[in-house]
Amino acid sequence: MNNLAAALIFFTRIPFWRIFKVPDENFKQVINYWAVVGWLTAPVMAGVLWFAALVMPFGVACVLAIISRLLITGALHEDGLADFFDGFGGGSSKERILAIMKDSHIGTYGVLGLISYYLLLFQTLSLIPVYWSCIGILVADPLCKFIGSLITLRLPYARNEESSKAKVVYNKMAVYPFLVSAVFGLLPLVLLLPYIVWTVAVLPVLVFFGLTWLMRNKIGGYTGDCCGALFLLCELSFYLGYTIVVYNSGVDI
Repeated sequence: MNNLAAALIFFTRIPFWRIFKVPDENFKQVINYWAVVGWLTAPVMAGVLWFAALVMPFGVACVLAIISRLLITGALHEDGLADFFDGFGGGSSKERILAIMKDSHIGTYGVLGLISYYLLLFQTLSLIPVYWSCIGILVADPLCKFIGSLITLRLPYARNEESSKAKVVYNKMAVYPFLVSAVFGLLPLVLLLPYIVWTVAVLPVLVFFGLTWLMRNKIGGYTGDCCGALFLLCELSFYLGYTIVVYNSGVDI
């Protein structure tokens, strides 16, 4: 329970810290329970989209849904995505990439990356019926957080604890948290989507391996910013594939 409470405190801006007093040691486990947090952020985002679409144009509802998750998470992952684009786009060495990602200022690559990300996210959510958009959110969020959490099994941390932005180095995922994360990450996919759509989950897996390969070659590991970028880009790849399937099937799936 302390590990789960630490994940809720770390990955959201909801004041769970007023309820739970969590030892610092548990924050090293937060990434292992990231998918569980998706069961909070995904229903909120899908709920805002569903109810907003009842009273206003669907495009506006999609924007409000995106904003709702930004408010819950404090744009934690989006900050990582911008730093990731800045670092890997502007850095030519491991030291330079890590220095750029730690800089609090946003650069050209970060701005262009966020603009491109939000344009694609908005389009993938708004071009299919609201029901399927909500289902996509409920599946993609926890699924891609589960996939992203596996980064500790593939890469070492690229900094030391003292030089990390969050002053936390995640523990490598063990068997029990892997099973918990897998259940929370995969269950929405199995329960909410027809089996013919499950193949879309291959896309975030491919993105995971592609980005972790890039991280290994450029900086020899991962950082907290890499985790945020990895989740958002895996999620976006799922939405792209999901939209193709739903859009071209006439939603008769």
